[in-house]
Amino acid sequence: MGLCREGRVKDAVELLTKGARTDPPTFYELAAACSNRKLLDELRKVHDFFLRSPFRGDLRINNKLLEMYAKCAAMPHARRTFDNMPDRDMESWHIMIDGYSVNGLGDEALRLFELMKECMAPTSHTYVLVLNACANSEAIEEAFLYFDAMSRDHGMEPGVEHYVGIIEVLGKSGHLNEAMEYIEKLPFEPSAMVWESVLNLARMNGDIDLEDRAEELLVSLDPSKANPKKLPTPPPKRRLGINMLDGRNKLAEYRLPPKIEKKVVNEQRYVPDTRYVLHDIDQEAKEQALLYHSERLAIAYGLISTPARTPLRIIKNLRICGDCHNAIKIMSRIVGRELIVRDNKRFHHFKDGKCSCGDYW
Repeated sequence: MGLCREGRVKDAVELLTKGARTDPPTFYELAAACSNRKLLDELRKVHDFFLRSPFRGDLRINNKLLEMYAKCAAMPHARRTFDNMPDRDMESWHIMIDGYSVNGLGDEALRLFELMKECMAPTSHTYVLVLNACANSEAIEEAFLYFDAMSRDHGMEPGVEHYVGIIEVLGKSGHLNEAMEYIEKLPFEPSAMVWESVLNLARMNGDIDLEDRAEELLVSLDPSKANPKKLPTPPPKRRLGINMLDGRNKLAEYRLPPKIEKKVVNEQRYVPDTRYVLHDIDQEAKEQALLYHSERLAIAYGLISTPARTPLRIIKNLRICGDCHNAIKIMSRIVGRELIVRDNKRFHHFKDGKCSCGDYW
């Protein structure tokens, strides 16, 4: 639909309420457009119209709805859709397993995998998703059992991505030493994919020496992975961070005066973590640079402009830094609401001072 391509998703959905004729490609495009705009309410409306249409059994559209609900962090809606689908294929199961995993519900993903095995034989890609789920739920023992089952039960030879999956499971569970020992025993020379995983795990575990070593090995194998931010650069300009508050479809910048913001956050035992400022500037300037991150202010605006006790969904175009991650955990504990942040890597569900990612992403 032209309206979807122009970004006028609400107008396109409004046409449905006025009796506009639809066909499978239209429903498919509408569903995809709603997710791209993170318009969960509009996606629900499209789904309702789809269920009343003669195409409600279309597997391709149902799979797209599953995918879009997962991307909108609405797994209960995805599960209801999945359970009511007249037909399912391998993609249906994969979407749900991956959706649970990236939304921090690794245990649910593993339970669904066990159900899947009753009716379908897993593929190599299935096991990649399952190992990701194990990493997100710190299921170390289960991960090794699934890894062994690949060759024992299905005759599949594990690939690099499966070995990296085990490394992620160990690292995200806080067992970096065991992860490094595992790497030494790999049946192949560690690839860039392996060292990129180690780099991220070392960074999240605060192991600076291992981080530097992993980055050096990664860049030697893939120069495109070099981090230009580690070169001395001038202080960054104050610029707008793009954060969209779901349900309002607006981009806005909100800043507190630096002195007031500093006073508020310190009173809540928040201490700026300047490790995440890679520019060659002094300590005070690093703390100031952290104030340029706008996720916290986007959440503050959402708290005062939405009904109490309702979840907030924030969409970020960059990967969330560790400092903002810590700050949002504190916010979730103070306000008693679920704060959902989608960055360019995964969903973070903050609730009661904790995040679904387990502080690894």
